Amino acid sequence: MDDNSNNVANKTDEQHVPIDFNTFILSLGSSAIYHLGINPHPEHGKVCTNLPMAKQTIDILNLLSLKTKGNLQGDEERLLEQLIDDLKQKYKSVIEECGC
Repeated sequence: MDDNSNNVANKTDEQHVPIDFNTFILSLGSSAIYHLGINPHPEHGKVCTNLPMAKQTIDILNLLSLKTKGNLQGDEERLLEQLIDDLKQKYKSVIEECGC
């Protein structure tokens, strides 16, 4: 490997965050928030709205909730349900604001 490849590999290792269920669903939630136009894109700072993608992400979280019922730890289940409820409320608010 050349020095550039090593630098990229080292930066990737330094930025590695362990993935667990909570991190995974929070990542999906962040994606939904971005697509709802609530937070700017982390890389370019622009606020974009993509309601079909936001709805799809909320639907994916709902599907995860249904498919993992009885298999999650208490804190995981509470976080997932709270996240879904919060995103549904935010989605409804955005829809009402834009008149979509």
